[in-house]
Formats: sequence, C-alpha cells, structure tokens
Amino acid sequence: MKLLTCPLNGPRNITEFSYGGEFHHAPDSRTCDTKRWVEYVFFHDNQAGNVLEWWCHTATSYWFLAERNTVTDTVLRTFPASELFKQRVDFATQESSAKNDK
Repeated sequence: MKLLTCPLNGPRNITEFSYGGEFHHAPDSRTCDTKRWVEYVFFHDNQAGNVLEWWCHTATSYWFLAERNTVTDTVLRTFPASELFKQRVDFATQESSAKNDK
C-alpha cells in the first residue's frame, strides 16, 4: 500500500487523494492575455526530477502541495499551501473592483 502524508490528516492511503497537476505561479488574471492564461491552465512541463504538485485529500477536500521526484515516484515532502501563499486571492472581488473602476 502506498501512503501519502497529508499535512492536515497525516499518512493516508494514496487512493484517498486526487492529483491536481503541477504547481505554477498563476499569472495576474487582470493583466494577462488569453494565450498566457491558456498556457497556464492547460500546458505542463512534465519534467523528470523534483517537481511541486497540487494534491487533494478527497475525504476532507483539503488541498496541499507535495514535492515529488517523478523519476523515482518518491514524495520528498508535503506541506500546506499557506507556506507559499500568504494571502487569499478573491477573484470575484477583483472583477467587481475592475467593473467599479470603469
């Protein structure tokens, strides 16, 4: 049985998780063009070696990041997204603000 350590729930069977894709910093949704946004959403590096990936513990809907070696399939560490993101982005507020500024 393969285990993945959830930062919230501890070691769990890998079947309790959903892979969310490679981690990339999101472009600024207010200033990027459609091509850049499509590349961010749909294109992935798929590199061999250590990568950061999004994972979700499906039972609790808890999203976190894992650093994993894609060659050996070894998880080096898992950590909460709050280690990279210090403030929440509220897209609805950004869109409302942009409309109100016009």
